[in-house]
Amino acid sequence: MKSFLKTGTAMALALSVSGQAFAAEMLQSVGAGEGQVNIVAWPGYIERGETDKGFDWVTKFEENTGCKVQVKTANTSDEMVALMNEGGFDLVTASGDASLRLIAGKRVQPVNVDLVPSWGAVDDRLKSAPWHTVDGVHYGVPYMWGPNVLMYNTEVFKEPPTSWNVVFEEMTLPDGKSNMGRVQAYDGPIHVADAANYLMHNKPDLGIKNPYELNADQYAAALDLLRQQRKLVSRYWHDAFIQMDDFKNEGVVASGSWPFQVNLLRSEGKPIASVVPQEGATGWADTTMMHVDAANPNCSYMWMEHTLSSNLQSDLSVWFGAVPSVPAACSDGRGMQNAEGCDTNGLKDFEKIKFWTTPVSSCASQGECVPYYRWVSDYIGVIGGR
Repeated sequence: MKSFLKTGTAMALALSVSGQAFAAEMLQSVGAGEGQVNIVAWPGYIERGETDKGFDWVTKFEENTGCKVQVKTANTSDEMVALMNEGGFDLVTASGDASLRLIAGKRVQPVNVDLVPSWGAVDDRLKSAPWHTVDGVHYGVPYMWGPNVLMYNTEVFKEPPTSWNVVFEEMTLPDGKSNMGRVQAYDGPIHVADAANYLMHNKPDLGIKNPYELNADQYAAALDLLRQQRKLVSRYWHDAFIQMDDFKNEGVVASGSWPFQVNLLRSEGKPIASVVPQEGATGWADTTMMHVDAANPNCSYMWMEHTLSSNLQSDLSVWFGAVPSVPAACSDGRGMQNAEGCDTNGLKDFEKIKFWTTPVSSCASQGECVPYYRWVSDYIGVIGGR
């Protein structure tokens, strides 16, 4: 939670993003590797076979390049921004609610896509996505994308829940017991968007067009819903493995989650499944971004190319339950994934997912919206019972 205040203050100072504001120059050629690359990543994103021997896209990279991959796991976008602000890292796998902050804060540098040979294979819908491209300048290489799903216990829900109401509204669940104390919510201000997404469908009179663009009244309604949810929540989760333990041992039966947790729990034989309910879902489209003061730029460019050209896209898609940023990885045999698996993970649902982005005061859907620094401080208040 400490990082929320730090990044929120930075957001309050500036989120006017203009490509002309950056003095950093793109690398013009890739030279010999420096011997290492230091990456801030989401849990499960960079595997070397330690969790499961079948999933390893690091070892061969290290053997082929001489670049030792060192990973610092971060559990929230705010933590990623804080780590990049502190420095000492070369790359970060940033979601859309962090990437624009990193650009505005001059923490990342433009990426010369001409030095990434496999750039042409990237999904055209992602190449110039607004969460990593400013004034035509790319500040990263697309990594993975997918929806935030509703994870549930199949022994409690014999049929998949059809609405997010099971985690927002107090109710009796199909097993005859209350949901109070048996659900979780995400420990991050971006969860305000999940509440807004729920209200878009269930209270259309609020006029919400975009869950990241909320006027004062819409924002107040979302906070009210989150305060109501506070009475139900047993834990605000940000550590994927702690959330999995809560589903196994602490009686939690429903929560917003990532496909990563769902897949791991199912692989252990646990009674777990997931669904995207009728209201739709928020989601993430992650970008590998390079620190403005990266100490290992050559290894960084080698890694960015590796993420697009190796088995990583295919195998990570299976491992995490995500969709590759390189569509060919779904079916070209480079790894474990196939076309059916990519469809299951949401390949055809791109237009239905409301991807994480950073809320700003000047918004497209209406005159003025509540900016992210307010989301930060107010969500801390919600979790604290205020």
